[in-house]
Amino acid sequence: MLIEIWSDVICPWCYIGKTRFEAALERVKADLPSLPVEVVYRPYQLDPSASVGEARPVSEGYAKKFGGPERAEQIIGHVTRVAAGDGITFQMDRALRANTFDAHRLLEWVLSAYGTQAQATLNLRLMRAYFEEGKNIGDLDTLVSLVEDAGFDSAKARDVLTTDAFADDVKAGIMRAKDFDIHAVPTFVVNGAWQIPGAQEVEVFETALRRMVERD
Repeated sequence: MLIEIWSDVICPWCYIGKTRFEAALERVKADLPSLPVEVVYRPYQLDPSASVGEARPVSEGYAKKFGGPERAEQIIGHVTRVAAGDGITFQMDRALRANTFDAHRLLEWVLSAYGTQAQATLNLRLMRAYFEEGKNIGDLDTLVSLVEDAGFDSAKARDVLTTDAFADDVKAGIMRAKDFDIHAVPTFVVNGAWQIPGAQEVEVFETALRRMVERD
């Protein structure tokens, strides 16, 4: 079973959805330990027009997008409470909105060099850095440091970021999202055929996965 997850590392619902999906998958695998499963993260940019090298408080970006500071505060408060219910601590008052293209390039590199589990490790590290630690994940030195934190070669990461390496892979992944008619994330695509959109409840993910296993 190939599960492709289109997401962005600055998407709160992607973090929540990832956490719930992993819990559901663990339930399924507990009953079916020999079930072959491969999980791959695919790129999506919530704000591809964000300036490279420039980071702003997420509250400013939300206010601009959703109709003012009051509405932004409501949205941030809501997703923070939802995340807490899933054991995730959001510190959105510290979060810095930045262009995520380079972060996605690193995820493609780690996938290519180390495999899917390594990619999942880096994906989580990037999300924690953004949502919990207020780090600028559009900054080259910060990204290199996060790669090192995740246990991978920081020198090679710097080489990737100072060239155009894996840029075409990111662009191709974003185009595939359009081919699947994906306009919001997270979206989970199973075996290239079935889609599960959004940060569903754990039970919903579990039911969907079990049905797909039965179909196969």
